[in-house]
Amino acid sequence: MTSRLHVEIEKRLGSLTLQIQLTVGAEILVLFGPSGAGKTQTLQAIAGLMTPDRGRITLDERVFFRREPGVRTVNLPARKRRIGYVFQQYALFPHMTALANVAYPLAGQRNAHARAMELLDRMRLAHLAHRMPQELSGGQQQRVAIARALAAEPRVFLFDESFSALDRAIRERLHDDIRALQAEEQLIVLYVTHNLDDAFAIGQRLAVVRDGRIEQIGQLDDVFTRPANRRVLDILGIPNALSARVVESSPAQLLLDWDGLLLAAPPLDLMPGAEVTAYIRPEDIRLIYPDRPLSRVVGQNHLDGVVVERRAGRHVHHLRVQIRGGQLIEVVYAASAYATLPLRPGAPVQLALRKESIVVIAPRQDAHPTAPNLAPSTESLIKNTEHS
Repeated sequence: MTSRLHVEIEKRLGSLTLQIQLTVGAEILVLFGPSGAGKTQTLQAIAGLMTPDRGRITLDERVFFRREPGVRTVNLPARKRRIGYVFQQYALFPHMTALANVAYPLAGQRNAHARAMELLDRMRLAHLAHRMPQELSGGQQQRVAIARALAAEPRVFLFDESFSALDRAIRERLHDDIRALQAEEQLIVLYVTHNLDDAFAIGQRLAVVRDGRIEQIGQLDDVFTRPANRRVLDILGIPNALSARVVESSPAQLLLDWDGLLLAAPPLDLMPGAEVTAYIRPEDIRLIYPDRPLSRVVGQNHLDGVVVERRAGRHVHHLRVQIRGGQLIEVVYAASAYATLPLRPGAPVQLALRKESIVVIAPRQDAHPTAPNLAPSTESLIKNTEHS
């Protein structure tokens, strides 16, 4: 039977009220959101390093914390929860060797050093067992910290921005280590980050945290492709967000008025006049060749604009295009595409926003419209753009 961690807590933290409800099984759940959203405080409450004002935290039938009207209060100290916690700053004892650091939680056990050596070997660090922390690289120190956390044989593992200071190659190797460890031990893993690339690299599910609350939780791809509201869209840094009004709703399409520009979108059961939030991925926008016949792919939603910025990458290029009304659109295309188009700043261009790619995510009653977020998209090769 798969273990399940259930968290339902409330905590007043100055101007922030932490109100978190989530259930995690044997998986890697990423807590993603801006600084100050309450991600670290959530981990601290689970670990027993911070006491909520009310609520409960349970691991299967075991109660870690409970403070509710009419029932006995329970608040297990951190040492009795057997939770592995890997901090951002490693938190190794500087006066102890790697081996002694890992053996520390095993103090009093007859086989403490032998067990610690096994854990170091598991993290591919046995050959560095007698080095001091300052003699180890950042990645090696973090693997020592993971080995030390494993010494308590935890069923729950918490990572708090643990790899943010490490370079990309080291982070990728550590992500591989964690995924393998989670699968082998069937651990419950909560991983805090504000780096979306890290979230995709390690996570299975994603919880978007803002102002002490979870805005949306679900499978990572589902959350990213179907944000629940404008706030989630903005937190995820998804570009090309637009606020529009439904002009026409039929079985064939949804017609949107975006500041005077009419856009055809996939059909959705919405009433004319409804205010909605929508977006289109930069990869799904096509450039139109002025001297070629229009294909079906670029048959609708044409916008005239001017190139504001062009950023070249190894695999893909990014364009910022200003259209009528001053709105900015981000376009991403394969480096091999549109070679004959003059795409320097100031050049006029015509865009086609594919009808099928416009995602209407929610009515706008809870939205706070802002200018489109033009955060860079993942550098993945975008195919089939050369002959649009």
